[in-house]
Amino acid sequence: MKSAIYLGKENIEIRSVPLPEIGENDVLIRNIYSCICGTDVAVYQQGAETGHRITIGGEFGHETVSRIAAVGKNVTDFTVGERVYPYPRYAKGDTRRAGTIGGFSEYIKIPNAKRNYSLYSVDSQISDKTACLIEPFTVGCRAARRTGPKESENFAVFGCGTIGIATAIALKYFGADKIMLCDLSEFRLKIVRQLGFQTCNTAEENFCENAKKYFGEAYSLNGITADIDGIIDASGSEEILPLFMKYGKVESRFTSVAVNKAIRKLDLLHLTFAQKSIIGSGGYMPEDVRDVMKIMKSRNWDIEQIITHEFSLDELEEALRTAGDTNAALNVIIKFE
Repeated sequence: MKSAIYLGKENIEIRSVPLPEIGENDVLIRNIYSCICGTDVAVYQQGAETGHRITIGGEFGHETVSRIAAVGKNVTDFTVGERVYPYPRYAKGDTRRAGTIGGFSEYIKIPNAKRNYSLYSVDSQISDKTACLIEPFTVGCRAARRTGPKESENFAVFGCGTIGIATAIALKYFGADKIMLCDLSEFRLKIVRQLGFQTCNTAEENFCENAKKYFGEAYSLNGITADIDGIIDASGSEEILPLFMKYGKVESRFTSVAVNKAIRKLDLLHLTFAQKSIIGSGGYMPEDVRDVMKIMKSRNWDIEQIITHEFSLDELEEALRTAGDTNAALNVIIKFE
């Protein structure tokens, strides 16, 4: 089979490697489509210590939809030809390999495969392309869940990548009222508007003034502000947390889902008197997989339109470079023969 092997910064080789041999309790899956994650781009552009635990000389990729190609003789839960989503945390039986399950290989061995644990069946009403977005959508769903949305609450999401968009859709699914997505890329904001969301181009527009017009007004410790119950950072910009601290209304929440290693200082007295909350959200849980499947099955949003580019496995390096251009691409996928 073909497999993309990571050899370091801006160095990937597509190799012919032996097809994995499966044991009596294992399943072999063949990938249909795989998405490129922001962490894949980071590790390609900057080196092995900047993304998931991707090792030099190892396979990588983790956002994929696949089909059962073979099953071990003891496997009764799965049938050849069944379409499945490999759950990255458990797919390889090693949570340290959640980012390197082999999404950029033609086949993946799933040891000791278990339904609704390492592999989830994908409903026939979900298209192949939409299904390859399940993994990043579970991350966004987790961020929305952690924010604790209630009926008629308002939210601003910063960052219009796949996870930011997934967070906004999940917030609506959980009952939120008004949502505004913010980004510097007009290319991405245009796609977001086609999904039906309000947007703000923070490179050209004043977020605070736009937010007050759209959400209405509320009180903060610093005066009148926008009536936003939660701000979600899906971009990693260092400007967003200070914006929340200065303009967030009383009892508002800030949720960080972006990968950002910056050390921050916080005015804890302000947080105390304003009764604000700062929440972290990383990864996903099985309940997020189930909710994402429901969201995708409902077809209330044309999720597939966030895919802007499609490449073959042999074109993976070009695909990674394309995915890193936020002004010309949103979600980039790899199609397997």
